Amino acid sequence: MTMYFDHDMGWWGYAGMGIGMVVFSAAILFGIIVAVIYAVRDRSAIAPPPPPTATEILAARFARGEIDEAEYGHRMALLRSSAQH
Repeated sequence: MTMYFDHDMGWWGYAGMGIGMVVFSAAILFGIIVAVIYAVRDRSAIAPPPPPTATEILAARFARGEIDEAEYGHRMALLRSSAQH
């Protein structure tokens, strides 16, 4: 009776190890690149929108029906006159 204790992998074992090493190295490199981009990116680029101006607030109140046309015209005239001074 012959016992086989052959530890030679053959070509498929070497090919699998080579492909696995490339995939593992690419995954490590990808992780490092993502970590660097995340650490370095400018968070101020995601700035909140500027606050609305007085005329925009007034127009929104008029559009919602909170003030009537006469009140809107009066307040708009006040805003324009104060902006000129």
